[in-house]
Amino acid sequence: MKRLHVHVAVNDLAQSLRFYSALFAAEPTVKKDDYAKWQLDDPRVNFAISTRGRAPGLDHLGIQAENDAELEDIASRLAQADVSLMPQKNAACCYAKSDKYWTLDPQGIAWESFHTLDAIPVFGADTAAMPEARKSACCAPAATG
Repeated sequence: MKRLHVHVAVNDLAQSLRFYSALFAAEPTVKKDDYAKWQLDDPRVNFAISTRGRAPGLDHLGIQAENDAELEDIASRLAQADVSLMPQKNAACCYAKSDKYWTLDPQGIAWESFHTLDAIPVFGADTAAMPEARKSACCAPAATG
């Protein structure tokens, strides 16, 4: 079963941790000095915050697939929608190693379709390698629009 993913860039992680922990009635499942993630079942969402975004606010949206077949199905549907897809295999990003597909919606909002393969101890080497103009809180392509 797929899960909606939302990543918000924040100014003050501690303040945002208090707010979202109260909102979700749960502590984060992942908590780092610059990042936190709630893997919730009610509502079924992977909600992440970090202090690594270009500007506070919505960084990107996504769909977390449970397995490779679900991920490839999402990519196939997006390809039929005649949008550009940027694949990333074994991407090291947001304290996780994942296979991903990135695209932009018609408004320029980045959408990440991904299947998480493993946890990693660093925020992500793929983010550091991106040009400054394309950096976001995660490894998303730059928004246009």
